[in-house]
Amino acid sequence: MSENILEIQSLRRQFGETIALDGVSLTVPKGGVFGLIGGNGAGKTTLIKHTLGLLKAQSGSVRVFGLDPVADPVGTLGRIGYLSENRELFDWMRVHQIISYTAAFYPSWDPVYAERLRRDFDLDPMANIKTLSRGQRARIGLLLALAHRPDLLILDEPSSGLDPVVRRDILGAIIRTIAEEGRTVLFSSHLLDEVERVADHIAILHQGKIQLSAPMDRVMLDHKRVQFRLPAEVDKFPGNGIWLQAEGSGKDWSVVTVASTEAIQEATVAMGALIQSIEPISLEDIFVARISAKGLEQEGRS
Repeated sequence: MSENILEIQSLRRQFGETIALDGVSLTVPKGGVFGLIGGNGAGKTTLIKHTLGLLKAQSGSVRVFGLDPVADPVGTLGRIGYLSENRELFDWMRVHQIISYTAAFYPSWDPVYAERLRRDFDLDPMANIKTLSRGQRARIGLLLALAHRPDLLILDEPSSGLDPVVRRDILGAIIRTIAEEGRTVLFSSHLLDEVERVADHIAILHQGKIQLSAPMDRVMLDHKRVQFRLPAEVDKFPGNGIWLQAEGSGKDWSVVTVASTEAIQEATVAMGALIQSIEPISLEDIFVARISAKGLEQEGRS
């Protein structure tokens, strides 16, 4: 049996003239948090809708637990918990009613766990859904997604528009879920500091294509910022194919790279430059460098 929860091969989706997904291939391993990052319009939600069986692949394939989610929704959706940015809930219900209503759809629903989450999230069981704040709606949405103990939890921009306290609660619940039960989370977000905090593996999706997919620790280790001082002033940093991004002017330049120390040293000698420093960088810096890189082969170097 495959150790991958999700396997996507050469997936393509086009809406009119717009190509939302352009030959996307991606695997999400079992266990841990998989962070899917990209800007607005990158294709993240479209990819998630294919995973949920809400869209059928125009070409390529999608397998969740080894099954086609479109052909076998019963075998897949019952094992998936889903929380979206929109958090669509029945406003006419009370908190305890929407919990009971949702429980009826899942044979694996754990009422003890659901009650624990309700208390942890400080949700009044008699409160009307329509009176809940944005943060409270996010909490009840997460409760409904978690309480049947899904094998795969899909979170599509779950923290969008929420205050830091609520975001912390949601991330804490995700971390506890993984730590206690070894389940899998697919976490889509544009808040890169959150992804950096919780993800074990990341994929960068840009303009419908995967630019990078690798374990988080490897991504953070391989990418670095090098501060150079060149022997003469230049308008453009000398390119040799190992720089993802270069910023600066004159003699002083800051470069993002995934090159090895040996390759950096060789390039430095060839340019007659001096290395001022080599520093680690944030996931946000890596993301910006990757999507703004020009003339580079997007081959997932790290």
